[in-house]
Amino acid sequence: MQKANINGKVWKFGKDIDTDLIIAARYLNTSVPEELAKHVMEDSDPEFVNKMTAGDVIVADENFGCGSSREHAPIALKAAGIAAIIAPTFARIFYRNAFNMGLPIFELKEANEIKEGDTISIDMNAGTITNESTSKTYNFTPIPAFMQELIDAGGLMNFAQNEIEGKK
Repeated sequence: MQKANINGKVWKFGKDIDTDLIIAARYLNTSVPEELAKHVMEDSDPEFVNKMTAGDVIVADENFGCGSSREHAPIALKAAGIAAIIAPTFARIFYRNAFNMGLPIFELKEANEIKEGDTISIDMNAGTITNESTSKTYNFTPIPAFMQELIDAGGLMNFAQNEIEGKK
């Protein structure tokens, strides 16, 4: 495991943020990550991409990523520079797509205690999230090693490519 820590500013979103709110269907005429990134979370907060900076973290309420199974949603978030997403629960297909795209996500039942504008640090190896603004630390189940390898590689395709090249 190489990337052990994530530090960033928090942006809050509510319950049941579906993939259409993450990246609206009207932008799905491209799969170019940089183009998708320009419109991430636009229907939830039209100014989001102008306010956030690379390395920031989204903290949401339950069922983040529900709706359609499009992998464009985690692609857009990652391309926009979102370092991680924290929520009490994720839609299962989004959960899998996020790891496949190399976007770390963390299930934390106390996510609603973290406020927008807080600064947090995530220690992926220790399984802790520390709210630097309140000095409160939360525990989560660390990401399994094989899924951490997907994150470290930047996603499933990169992981597979590395495996192929390693066997030559």
